[in-house]
Amino acid sequence: MPMRTGTAMPSLEGATEWVNGEVKADDVKGKVTLVHFWAISCHSCHEIMDQVKAWREIYAPRGLEFVGNHQPRSESDTDIAAVKADIAEMGVTWPVAIDNTHTIVDAFENKYVPAFYVFNEAGELRHFQAGDRGQKMLEAAVERVLKG
Repeated sequence: MPMRTGTAMPSLEGATEWVNGEVKADDVKGKVTLVHFWAISCHSCHEIMDQVKAWREIYAPRGLEFVGNHQPRSESDTDIAAVKADIAEMGVTWPVAIDNTHTIVDAFENKYVPAFYVFNEAGELRHFQAGDRGQKMLEAAVERVLKG
């Protein structure tokens, strides 16, 4: 069953490796946070990444923290060098967990890529969005949570 609204942010520990800095749940405590799940083999994930970068330009100055999680969907997705190269090629500059063992994926009970989880300053889930559609709903949720 997917996480319900109001659920506390799960642990961000257990990644195989971090790119652009490691993040722990305590690091984002007291901050509005977007956790974004994606995969190197996901075409939709790549198509929406420019939008995620645009959101970061808009919302990071307003206090939104970004945490990425690479969720492999196949054995070929576990190639760390390829994932790092993809992160660099896409211009992703925020912290990304490479979660080859699905430790973080399982903690979030996540089944989808792309998937977005918005947590408020109290660390409670306020919005979940799966897939590459519903960007306006996600933006509205971010706006609502940032305004408190």
